[in-house]
Amino acid sequence: MLNVIGVRFKSAGKTYYFDPRDMDISCGDHVIVETSRGMEYGDVVMGRKPLEAQKFQKPIKGVIRIATEEDERRYRRNKELEKEAYKICLEKIQKHKLEMKLVEVEYTFDGNKILFYFTADGRVDFRELVKDLATVFKTRIELRQIGVRDEAKTLGSIGVCGRGLCCNRFLDDFVPVSIKMAKEQGLSLNPSKISGACGRLMCCLKFEQDTYEELLKNAPRQGTVVKTPDGSGSVEYVSLLKGYVRVRFDDENETTLRDFKISDVKPVKRVDAPKKPNRKTDNK
Repeated sequence: MLNVIGVRFKSAGKTYYFDPRDMDISCGDHVIVETSRGMEYGDVVMGRKPLEAQKFQKPIKGVIRIATEEDERRYRRNKELEKEAYKICLEKIQKHKLEMKLVEVEYTFDGNKILFYFTADGRVDFRELVKDLATVFKTRIELRQIGVRDEAKTLGSIGVCGRGLCCNRFLDDFVPVSIKMAKEQGLSLNPSKISGACGRLMCCLKFEQDTYEELLKNAPRQGTVVKTPDGSGSVEYVSLLKGYVRVRFDDENETTLRDFKISDVKPVKRVDAPKKPNRKTDNK
């Protein structure tokens, strides 16, 4: 077991683990740590906690120090410089007439590199832009193209639920979301109703998917012939969360619909859709 702390470098970014060594570090503190980009200023989001060493593929780096007043001032200064760099980069993009949208500018803590994050529909030749920016800032420049989901996570917005975007508020990382999830949850397949602010499928489709998959194991599908206390009929509608099915009974004189608990019905067979005629056979 290793004693580690969890550190984030962005409000809703991924959590990285570091060795607190013999320092008294608690949740909410600010620390200076060494990363692949050099020294970074981060927020402690998880206090000292023992975790299995097998969970980590690489050796855990140690915390350099708890952030001092000088570190705090440098961090705030970098934030001010990022705003200025954003304005300058926008002007340079317009000057070169590049089809790209600037999303965010980030200074490394030591100021040795400036990262510009942007979105674009395709590949962008920004070599001349990099030269101009390097001439202005006299430091290393890096441009990174990100996707629309990353853009939404960075900028934030309001979802269709009326609350802030999940990716911007608490999601560490994106999870795969498929149209199959919307189908199994009985949602409308209208893209405008199941897409988030980024234009992709909403991340919240994943939140309840495990529950729906568990409920679907014991529930009959629509169109299935089931045996009920009132006889046999076909499933017209399934309400997984309420735990009932609506069964259709076709008598000689009338058709009726009745609701039963899922536990009170037993599948007999599934009614398949009629097969399409074989064109080759028809031509004969």
